[in-house]
Amino acid sequence: MVVLQGVVGFRDVGGIPAEGGMIRTGRLFRSGHLAAADADGAMFLKTSVARIVDLRSDEEAQADATAVAGIPITRLPLYLGSTRSFFEQDFSLGEIYAHLLAESSAQLVDAVRVIAAGEPTLVHCTAGKDRTGVVIALALSAVGAERNAVVADYARTADLIPAGHRRATSERLAAKYPQSQHAWMLATESPAEVMAQTLSDLDARWGSASAYLRAHGLTDDELAALGAALVEPIPASAPVTTRGAHA
Repeated sequence: MVVLQGVVGFRDVGGIPAEGGMIRTGRLFRSGHLAAADADGAMFLKTSVARIVDLRSDEEAQADATAVAGIPITRLPLYLGSTRSFFEQDFSLGEIYAHLLAESSAQLVDAVRVIAAGEPTLVHCTAGKDRTGVVIALALSAVGAERNAVVADYARTADLIPAGHRRATSERLAAKYPQSQHAWMLATESPAEVMAQTLSDLDARWGSASAYLRAHGLTDDELAALGAALVEPIPASAPVTTRGAHA
């Protein structure tokens, strides 16, 4: 895994088994914000990524401006309301993801459209966990990526956030929102069971991730393009090795 100094959770999601093949390497990346990327990291991104999808609010983007120039950025703020409300109303992670799917479908579809264009794309938010996690899980699931591997990729996110940062953030939020039972974990944790349940609920409500995207405006041609962009077919004669998660 490539480590970019100053960029939390950067990784290529390629290598996950999918229907008819594997998710391509070098095509879809995810991370936290890029404000602290060093010169080497910025150069790596310029040579590896052709498009950035930034899911942060205007306030977040202004506070931590992207430190990488020369890569086109598509801004798609996902939280339509104040993130503060999630803490004040004591939302769980699962409830936040359900909120995103219910209230930000247009932005989610637009994010997937960028990925479907086929250019090497980096999707990021602030921590690279929740908004990024939902977009990545949707895109991968829509092309038939192995469910356990999609969930495992999401679950890795918390482990890639430095322990000191996780601890400090949890303590700060718990102190700021003492009545919230979930505040301590919202910004730092990525339990596998939360994404597994989110995707299960999506299937129960819409039938599949691809059906959800189609119902909210993604065309059949765009779904086909997404599959072509993300899935590298494996010849029928080639041996297939499946993995529950990618390294």
